Amino acid sequence: MRDKLNLVFENAVNVLAFSIGLFHLLNVSGLLVLSTRDVRIFHLLMMLALLFLTRASFQRIAGSTFDRIIGVVLTLLSVGSCAFIMSRWLDIAMGFDSAGQMDVWIGLLLIVLVLEGARRGVGLVLAIICLFFFTYPFYSQYLPGVLGARGYSVARVSELLTTTSQGIFGIPLGVSSTYIILFSMYGAFLSAFGAGDFFFKLANRLTRGMRAAGAKTAVIFSTLLGMISGSAAGNVAVTGTLTIPMMKKEGYAPHQAGAIEAVVSTGGQIMPPVMGAAAFIMAEIVGVPYANVMQAALIPALLFFASLFFVVHLQAGRSGIEPLETEEDDDEPLWIVIGKGGQYIIPFLTLILMMVNGYSPFKASFISILVLIAAHIIWTRRISLNILTKSAQAITSGAKAVVPIAIACAAAGIIAGTLGITGLGSKISGLILAASGGITFFALLFTMLTAIILGMGLPTTAAYLILATVVAPALANMGVPLLTAHLFVFFYGCVSTITPPVALASYVAAGIAKADINKVGWTAFSYGITCYILPFMFFFGPALLMQTGVPQILMAIVTGGLGVFCVAAFVTGFLRGELPLLPRLATGLAGLLLLYQDMITDGIGLVLIAAVWFLTSPGTKSSRKDEQHGI
Repeated sequence: MRDKLNLVFENAVNVLAFSIGLFHLLNVSGLLVLSTRDVRIFHLLMMLALLFLTRASFQRIAGSTFDRIIGVVLTLLSVGSCAFIMSRWLDIAMGFDSAGQMDVWIGLLLIVLVLEGARRGVGLVLAIICLFFFTYPFYSQYLPGVLGARGYSVARVSELLTTTSQGIFGIPLGVSSTYIILFSMYGAFLSAFGAGDFFFKLANRLTRGMRAAGAKTAVIFSTLLGMISGSAAGNVAVTGTLTIPMMKKEGYAPHQAGAIEAVVSTGGQIMPPVMGAAAFIMAEIVGVPYANVMQAALIPALLFFASLFFVVHLQAGRSGIEPLETEEDDDEPLWIVIGKGGQYIIPFLTLILMMVNGYSPFKASFISILVLIAAHIIWTRRISLNILTKSAQAITSGAKAVVPIAIACAAAGIIAGTLGITGLGSKISGLILAASGGITFFALLFTMLTAIILGMGLPTTAAYLILATVVAPALANMGVPLLTAHLFVFFYGCVSTITPPVALASYVAAGIAKADINKVGWTAFSYGITCYILPFMFFFGPALLMQTGVPQILMAIVTGGLGVFCVAAFVTGFLRGELPLLPRLATGLAGLLLLYQDMITDGIGLVLIAAVWFLTSPGTKSSRKDEQHGI
């Protein structure tokens, strides 16, 4: 009997998820036309319902009848509160009526539901942060010094956060209800129609016969999937089960294999054309086309992955890892592999070309989904019910994947609304500026530390939403271009998932690799060190963001490529052979000088790396046993 009830419950959840996905597809196609506020309210309603029906109140009562009852009650409260707000918002916005006592109480109920949703769907850390910001207006008048602010009543805060576009139903939730859910379904469609297998086969074929082929396959494969996953930890869980055992078999120590997967899965979120969910929010907040965000992030992303490619190659050289023999059934020519994968390549190119030509990202993703289905029919030369089944599964799984992101966006609205009404955001910016003494480098350093600390324990989207409202304005107040400031904190929001002591992506990778968590965390930190350096370099060298002329951009690519190679050699301690301490430090310095965009520093960097190259003895390798204990 209980099994039947569980099956009914699961089917109801799937129908709910399919309904919200179909709703958004119809909305973006123009077949269903609703106001922006109605779409956001309905989106939040359905996401809260999915969350409360699928996530346990507490782990110890997960799956129990009592927990199911709690989930149903919270779902009904979510439906009721959102339906009430949907029926009232237009009258309040148009001035036909003012917010009354019932609006205040229903608003408070919705805020509590969002906080509980953040706790269940994202984690206790985000819930506590949001609770702090929500309650700040009630006691701010009693705080001393710069933290003090004018106090506000519960009714005023509730009205601001739930009846205006400055709170829960602000820009972050708007992005979730348009860009993010469409791209989540786009990724689910690719997965349902077999793109994951193609990406893995393509990556494996491109690296065949190379030293560290398994690790290089992991870099390419995880990059391709990481672009559309939006979650570093989630990407590790999906791709790591394939790539980590492959790297261990190749000869990498367990902590090294886990670290490589954690870093590359994290970096997938900074790789255009689809930079995870947070980049779409960035485009809305900054007020620029998404194509501009892609353009600015392209060179830093390529340099980051080039660095990791160099790291795995040099680490293999240091560990004495030789190329594995090629399997006979893996001898298919590259052009045949690409030809068979044309049904995935064409939709991907369609997506890129449409966004570059000015189409909105959600419209481009919708058209790309249609192109994917059409290409699948052409490649398989048949139309069957299986296409409808796969499409339904993709819509359902895509909608489910957005749940934690949508809740994080709603929770971030609480933070943004509080910062706006109290002026706390400008005060935090003032503190950073005061601590830096007006010196740009120190302001960047404090911003970096703040961004990493705030991002620890949070998914990238939630981390960026907090950083965009709390930290990025500090840089903008110093005259930093807004897009540069947001990219700066975005990068550190991403790498917070591999920054010890709280490194979510590293934790997941350690579990798959069966390695020590701390060893994986610190190894991932060292392998991803380039991503901690690049934001400083593109701040001082705008050519890396393609914000200068073509000659400067080309020079930045060349010197940047040499720079990340030097950094990779410094991290691994291996160039032509194993590097002693002083040459290793010189190599790291050369990398920093080459990444910094200046003719003089480039020249000094080239001289340094040339000297190290010619003075280092080739062929020195450490033993495999030693590598089991070192980085």
